[in-house]
Amino acid sequence: MTTPLATFLCPPGYAGPKGLGALAREGSAVTEAARLVRRTVADRVARRRTPYALRAPLHGVEPVVLIPGFMAGDTTLALMARHLRRLGYRTYRSAMHANVGCTQDASAVLERRIEAIAIKRGRKVTIVGHSLGGLLARGLAVRRPDLVEGIVTLGSPILAPGAAHPLLLLDLQIVVALRRAGIGTMMGEDCTSGECARLSWEQSRAPLPGTVAFTSVFSRRDGVVDWRSCLDPAARTVEVRTSHLGMALDPGVFDVVAQTLARSRAARAAASDARVSRSARWAAVPDVSAG
Repeated sequence: MTTPLATFLCPPGYAGPKGLGALAREGSAVTEAARLVRRTVADRVARRRTPYALRAPLHGVEPVVLIPGFMAGDTTLALMARHLRRLGYRTYRSAMHANVGCTQDASAVLERRIEAIAIKRGRKVTIVGHSLGGLLARGLAVRRPDLVEGIVTLGSPILAPGAAHPLLLLDLQIVVALRRAGIGTMMGEDCTSGECARLSWEQSRAPLPGTVAFTSVFSRRDGVVDWRSCLDPAARTVEVRTSHLGMALDPGVFDVVAQTLARSRAARAAASDARVSRSARWAAVPDVSAG
């Protein structure tokens, strides 16, 4: 089929999953949802057995904004948000009912939202983005490292957004056709193959500041995007065994996200302790300039 995406979005060496086999792999999202149900039940049992005084989650941890993938809304990441809240994180939605709009417009809206959250909480924000949401997260981190503590991308094809299953490309063609017909404010041709697409691509591939932690989660079982396109050299990559859709449901992915956030928190605490220790040592040095 003819792709609605510009050729620069699918560099040589990448190719999206094809055929019914790839779609069948996505069917495992049902299994991943079942694993989540089992985990939820087990967690409730364990919580009831835990003394009340030990149930309290951590406090003072960073705010987390979750951004859904293409054609998805905030509800797709609601279960992940609930899991993180139980751990003490303050989660925020992207305010997207469906991620089908112009990527530049969406990025600008998200930037304003994240800025407001950072001001309200008095600290930087961590962004978790699924698929296209991860590309938006990376672009935001490049532009506004003053607002972003770190990003975690889930099945985000940063190196080749165009290396996707033909069915997804067909969905994109329909979205573009609707925009051409004047229906809604969805992605248009400029967003998929014009200057808007190129700008979004360049922003999502620009070097990340060293202050921003970056973890990319990928799966070789991904039936929607080429998993190799998730291996951004700037990221710490983590492999999981789940479908593309299942990354929003699988408890193993939830664990990876939680562990990544805890890892960043520990690194910040260690850096803070080191600064305090250095300050104490300098304060203890006697002033020999007088007398």
